[in-house]
Amino acid sequence: MKKIIILLMSIGLITISSQLAASEKFTVLLDWFVNPDHGPLIVALERGEFSKRQLEVNLIAPADPNDPPKLVAAGRADIAVSYQPQLHLQINAGLPLSRIGTLIATPLNSIVFLASSPIKSIADLKGKKIGFSVGGFEDALLGTMLAKHGLSLNDVTLINVNFSLSPSLMSGQVDAVIGAFRNFELNQMDISGYPGRALFLEEEGIPPYDELILVAKNDRLEDKRLRYFIEAVEAGTQYIINHPEEAWKLFIKNHKDLDNELNKRAWRDTLPRFALRPGALDKNRYLRFSQFLKSNNLIETIPPVHTYAIEIP
Repeated sequence: MKKIIILLMSIGLITISSQLAASEKFTVLLDWFVNPDHGPLIVALERGEFSKRQLEVNLIAPADPNDPPKLVAAGRADIAVSYQPQLHLQINAGLPLSRIGTLIATPLNSIVFLASSPIKSIADLKGKKIGFSVGGFEDALLGTMLAKHGLSLNDVTLINVNFSLSPSLMSGQVDAVIGAFRNFELNQMDISGYPGRALFLEEEGIPPYDELILVAKNDRLEDKRLRYFIEAVEAGTQYIINHPEEAWKLFIKNHKDLDNELNKRAWRDTLPRFALRPGALDKNRYLRFSQFLKSNNLIETIPPVHTYAIEIP
């Protein structure tokens, strides 16, 4: 009888431990409000990919899009959705962060202007008003592209339009904008009756990079839950690629406000840009972009890639 009681107690403790593990919160801070860029996360959540791996994931949209990496670095969340270019700047600033996965594996940033504009190439930006939202970074990108055509930032007028990129174009406040996401702004403008065109950064002298990435704090990289999280994101991505229509229905299931023409188009245009292997790391891509930033005096040193970007074992 005594052995039976001990056995039952052991089983009870194992059950309680499993329940605690299953109910443990795993906090993920998004870079902005939920949108199609977050498709693999939402689909993985709706299909139970996280719960299968005993992760109770809580996706949180930030009040300030600059906060998520800082909060993760402070240990107040497990993962943040961020951007590869910003990660290099954050590492330069001393934040203890590492890239552990990728959501969007191509640049989305672009230079956008009205289709009716006389602008056809970077050279046509001479004398034009260019809107931007992230000072010190986007102007450096623009400067590199202008230099390829024998121009400099002195040949354009930069106007800080904050995050009002499409409205500033449609209202005529500026002639072009840099920082517009090609899967959103172009669709938004077209729907509003102001069709636009884009020039792509990676075709104009900027090294290609991962747009959306997943970052974690350096002292938590041994946490096994990170591996399970990446596996779940990969499963979500595979489902999207194999079943795009069904995945769209899952995406809007609990986000009815996103069931509109703009997000349907953005979903379509984002599909080919999802990282098929979210955990895989292209070290040379990170090194090249770091070298680019250093050459433009945006970072002070070029740290070893393994100190800020890894593949979770």
